Amino acid sequence: MSESAREAILVAARRTAQAHGYAGLNFRDIGDEVGIKAASIYHHFPSKADLGAAVAKRYWQDTAANLEALSKANGDPRKALRAYPGLFRRSLEEDNRMCLCSFMAAEYDDLPDTVKAEVQAFADVNVAWLARMLAAVSVPASKRETRARAIFAAVAGAQLMARSRADLKLFDALIDSFRGSGLIPT
Repeated sequence: MSESAREAILVAARRTAQAHGYAGLNFRDIGDEVGIKAASIYHHFPSKADLGAAVAKRYWQDTAANLEALSKANGDPRKALRAYPGLFRRSLEEDNRMCLCSFMAAEYDDLPDTVKAEVQAFADVNVAWLARMLAAVSVPASKRETRARAIFAAVAGAQLMARSRADLKLFDALIDSFRGSGLIPT
């Protein structure tokens, strides 16, 4: 089985997990989407836990790269912080999907340990990036991590509320309220 088949499996699994979470990962359905037999998936991912961990790891790695690209594209940390919620908005724009790791975090008690570790890494990557941006806009060191966690939780929560109503305008209104309250620097 080729590396391109492995990539296709990861892409299909990501889409599925963003819509249905870890519980929704089903080798037969993913195989059908990719055009291979479910048994062929086991060649690259011996178990659902292995697939879930690989998908979550790829997701946080992609997110880390997207965050760095956001920093570079905006130059100014305030502009980067302003653009940050857009990363979450994009999932909603794609058939009302959720951030994969937020969805999996809601299933935390039922996740294998390997998947839990990757889900936690996603939150850690976001909080570390936010704290770095907050440092650049003069948020005191004693408040950076707490505020970074609050921003991450608020944006992820806004995504959850908007998804439950299939309403991008609600997401935008919530993000505007976070900016208006000063939680997200403008």
